[in-house]
Amino acid sequence: MIHSENLILTINAGSSSIKIAVYAAGEKPVLKLSGKIEHIGSENNSLVIKEDSKERKITVNTESFHSTTTSFIEWLEKQEWFTQVKAIGHRIVHGMQHTQAEIITDDLLKELQSIVDYDPDHLPSEIEIINLLKKQFPQLVQVACFDTAFHTTIPNVAKRFAIPKKYDEQGIHRYGFHGISYSYLMNELREQNPPEAVGRVVLAHLGNGASIAAVKEGKCIDTSMGFTPAGGIVMSSRSGDLDPGVAWFLMRKGMDAKQFNNIINHQSGLLGISGISADMQQLLLQEKDNEDAALAVEIFCYQIKKFIGAYTAALNGLDALVFSGGIGENAAVIRTRICKGLQYLGIEISAQKNQHNEREISSSGSKVKVFVIPTNEELMMANLTNEILNGHKTE
Repeated sequence: MIHSENLILTINAGSSSIKIAVYAAGEKPVLKLSGKIEHIGSENNSLVIKEDSKERKITVNTESFHSTTTSFIEWLEKQEWFTQVKAIGHRIVHGMQHTQAEIITDDLLKELQSIVDYDPDHLPSEIEIINLLKKQFPQLVQVACFDTAFHTTIPNVAKRFAIPKKYDEQGIHRYGFHGISYSYLMNELREQNPPEAVGRVVLAHLGNGASIAAVKEGKCIDTSMGFTPAGGIVMSSRSGDLDPGVAWFLMRKGMDAKQFNNIINHQSGLLGISGISADMQQLLLQEKDNEDAALAVEIFCYQIKKFIGAYTAALNGLDALVFSGGIGENAAVIRTRICKGLQYLGIEISAQKNQHNEREISSSGSKVKVFVIPTNEELMMANLTNEILNGHKTE
């Protein structure tokens, strides 16, 4: 049972999932409850709630995103603790040039609606759940936590694409994503490793979605994802960087824009190369007997190694390398393969520390500190929402 005077609800909505967390507000928000609904669009699904180390399932209607959200809101209204929720923080994947979290207003919603084409896989569902909550609970403060905000410090030399300037003026340039995760990782570095946090850092968020960011003196100067989250390194089912001529070639063969978008986001990456799975753990289990699975893993590690080298050059050296995300936090063998051969950059890891997923896995002789830091986007969203809420109260 949740007991707190002020609560913050965080929501991370995607086209096929909704993840939530409930925090007690304070200087350091404390997690009270978490939950998720996955595979929206299928039947007989559940809202899985974790509270006090116990898990329970609540049946919800998941035939469509609208019905799922409606069912979720009905569940919220029945919870005694919901009356204590003072604000809701939303992960907004695309925020254009917004540099920090902010209260969601009608004007902001109109702006987000106007850029749906920039992120058709995330923005529609994010906007829909905000509107439904606004209609049902107009008194609640809702806060937009932008994934792109962290990267708004990227200079033009890294942001601009080599296309006519008129397209850049229309907003077609590098935005970068996973910014909420990167903000959390930098906060952790500032708290526990201040010298490295103000130095030259490469952050590697490696999960189903994967990206790399270069940070100098606390500011992002480059990142692998570009105009959309499909760019950069190979991911579970996203292609990563691709010769634009591939799109032209396939479209000449009759493929339309929707089909191409589906291929590069849902049929490519590790899944496309291996032909068997988008899951790194499964590929590692099968790589000895399956050449395609082995190649998928090799390409993943190779591309990340290339970006680390490139960003070390962009940073004019390297002080810290941080692994995070589901793969980055848990796959010691992947970290080993990425770091192998990077001794010339000053990167050396301890096999024992790495195998045990210790926070610092660099060897005693490594010139570069190498960390494994579990990310926590929900806590970062709660922090951002808490700051906005406190500021809103004092106005």
